[in-house]
Amino acid sequence: MEDQAEKLREIMKRKKEGTGTAKTASAAKTNVKAADKPRIITVTSGKGGVGKTNLSVNMALAFARIGKKVIVMDADLGLANVNVMLNMIPKYNLYHVIKKQKTIREILVETEYGISIVAGASGFSQIANLGEEDRKDFIKELDSLSNADIIIIDTSAGVSSNVLDFIAAADDAVIITTPEPTAITDAYGIIKIIATEYDSLNMGLKLVVNRAKGAAEAKSVADRMINISGQFLNLKVDYLGFIYDDTSVPHAVIRQKPFMVVDPKCKASICVQHIVERMDRNKHGESHGFGAMLRRFFGHSPETI
Repeated sequence: MEDQAEKLREIMKRKKEGTGTAKTASAAKTNVKAADKPRIITVTSGKGGVGKTNLSVNMALAFARIGKKVIVMDADLGLANVNVMLNMIPKYNLYHVIKKQKTIREILVETEYGISIVAGASGFSQIANLGEEDRKDFIKELDSLSNADIIIIDTSAGVSSNVLDFIAAADDAVIITTPEPTAITDAYGIIKIIATEYDSLNMGLKLVVNRAKGAAEAKSVADRMINISGQFLNLKVDYLGFIYDDTSVPHAVIRQKPFMVVDPKCKASICVQHIVERMDRNKHGESHGFGAMLRRFFGHSPETI
């Protein structure tokens, strides 16, 4: 009987070890899958001309410099200019994806700067507000970009349904403004609409103040917006940082090159590098990738799409 009991204990021990190994393997697989999910960052603004696309492109370069695989998607469906800033003329763009003539992987273009771009559909204003079915197909296409570490979505300025959807779908929504009163008013306007439309979501809203004369001016602008958003909208907005009003920036725009390439040591470049390093340290929880993006877009499981 003792021999039988000993054998039984040995069998049970082996079974437990096997189960533990299986659980460990399953957990490891889950962790690998979680690590593989891209972080989705939406960059938006209340008004045009505040530096949104410039921030998107230069943030992408800064992330690439710390070893991330980055894609910039120009989601300004109507007035796209990411490719213009990089002096590129892609043969195909998002228009061809939305019209189902090309897949998003087919229009993905690698740049000389170590990042890839998905060009927007400049000049096709009729698709600036997509219907629900078109948006559904479009977002499903995005799933093929899941091998990236970071996907930066450069939206159009303002509050079209597409802009709000991209903000809601992101892991981080970066709102850029300047110290100008009109820019501050418009930035607060988009934050207010976000609070009204998506009050149940943990938005991860972050604020960047562009073209500031210094840290004190930028912090004053940020503090006002953060306090007003918290007091009147009950919405948390984090101050991500500021970018100096730097003459290197317009010079780089004229040359159609990112300012981080033209002058990596200028004040604006250093500011963007600090912003990206801060974002990399302070991740917005676990990035759930495009599966969660689909759920946030359409309010149900991606398996049903």
